[in-house]
Amino acid sequence: MIFGDVITDPTFPPLLNGEKVPRDVDPFIKAVGASMMGCDPGTVFYAEDSDTLRAAITLAPELPLSESVSVIHALMLSLADSLGALGPPELAVHFVWPSQLKINAARCGELRFKASTTQPDEIPDWLVIGLRIPFVRPESLEAGSDPSQTWLYEEGCIELTVPQIIESWSRHTLVWLNTFEDEGYQAIQDHWRAKCDSIGSDITYPAEGTFVGTDGQGSLLLKRDGLTSIHHLIDEMTP
Repeated sequence: MIFGDVITDPTFPPLLNGEKVPRDVDPFIKAVGASMMGCDPGTVFYAEDSDTLRAAITLAPELPLSESVSVIHALMLSLADSLGALGPPELAVHFVWPSQLKINAARCGELRFKASTTQPDEIPDWLVIGLRIPFVRPESLEAGSDPSQTWLYEEGCIELTVPQIIESWSRHTLVWLNTFEDEGYQAIQDHWRAKCDSIGSDITYPAEGTFVGTDGQGSLLLKRDGLTSIHHLIDEMTP
């Protein structure tokens, strides 16, 4: 299924501004480059692409990297709120640690993040969060060929558009960012955990064991052979 290349520009709330990039440009890479050049925080770069939502937001953290990276979970919550508000009533949105999305029990997009530093105790000059959600199943893939993967249109979101979700996500993002900045990760932790349906289950990534929850910085707590280990969220940062 092929859709037109031109999409209507989303409208952004106060404190955020948008910059559209061509379809062949990765908004995440564009946002990282712009941040390195000193672009304003709160800039949302988004691709002119109607088949896949690709966007990235630039942030200026006030906390050390080990704490500020957990803001990615706040942006996952804003995305879940957006899909919940715009999608059909039966749409079930869940999370996979560290930053993947599931729609109706199948993988459907992910977020990634990169900062100006990799040192846990340093306050980054900038932090970029990127997101990608597939809307349309590629023609090369047969329906049902991979039950672990899905696309929004396959889950009944045929009336949704990329700009609609970007616009809604940006508004919900301000709400969750304010909560994160005012109260810290602990204020969003229970909300994120409630959306993560693999807590209490055996997992294989980032290691084999039982996923028992997250700590106060969004890192994964894994239990194996009676011992609990921590897999830090900071280690999942995009190289």
